[in-house]
Amino acid sequence: MSASEMPAVAPVAAPPRPRFQINWVRLSPLLYTIGLFLLWELGARLSGLPHTILPAPTRVFEAIVQYWSPIWKNSLQTLYTTVLGFLIAIVAGLGIGLFIGWSKTIYAGLYPIMVGFNAIPKVALVPILVIWFGIGTVPAVLTAFLISFFPIVVNVATGLATIEPETEDVLRALGAKKLDIMLKVGIPRSMPYFFGSLKVAITLAFVGSVVSETVASNSGLGNMMASAQSNFNVPLVFAGLLMLAAEGIAMYALMAWLEKRMTGWAHRSTMAN
Repeated sequence: MSASEMPAVAPVAAPPRPRFQINWVRLSPLLYTIGLFLLWELGARLSGLPHTILPAPTRVFEAIVQYWSPIWKNSLQTLYTTVLGFLIAIVAGLGIGLFIGWSKTIYAGLYPIMVGFNAIPKVALVPILVIWFGIGTVPAVLTAFLISFFPIVVNVATGLATIEPETEDVLRALGAKKLDIMLKVGIPRSMPYFFGSLKVAITLAFVGSVVSETVASNSGLGNMMASAQSNFNVPLVFAGLLMLAAEGIAMYALMAWLEKRMTGWAHRSTMAN
């Protein structure tokens, strides 16, 4: 067959350009938040309740604009006490968790004591802290610490205590000592537990700070909301709650980013978009 008789080859069509796709997973937090505020606004208007009972979001945002200066000042104070107490909880929780997880005997002896201490409502400790340290920042920092360090201790100790006995036997047979096993196996194994506990601990730290500020402080969002409540300024109370939610979400996102950054090797995504 000559070249002139060969069938013409149809040109290969260029692959279609990928169309713009909306990532609904990334947009879902924003969409759900907008939907929640819309439902709130609709419910407040349809119920006919006065803003001293259930203010609409628009009224709350007006309060944020009107009282922005005290809201911002008290928000920074609450963030300061929360982060400081949280950092102390990290240091203490990591140290105590490593100590408890060092030995099964220590774990079995101290774990019930830790559970009993955690069962005590931390708001009941605030009056004692006021007697010891007076009204101010210190009780708020200590309350944030006391309420947030338990999840860190439990998760670190659990990560250390769940090392397989077979792994320990193999390492001991190879000449590894207890310290070597803890440093090279136990502590790396407990890191996913540790960073996972930070997300829970930071939210609890905000709870501790606000509880203490409500009853034993002259500054912070807890004190501001208590003062607004006494004046029946409910929109300002809700404005303080929104600021707390914003700070909590920001700190939670930071802890989640740290967890993914530091222990990404320990997590595998199993969820489809």
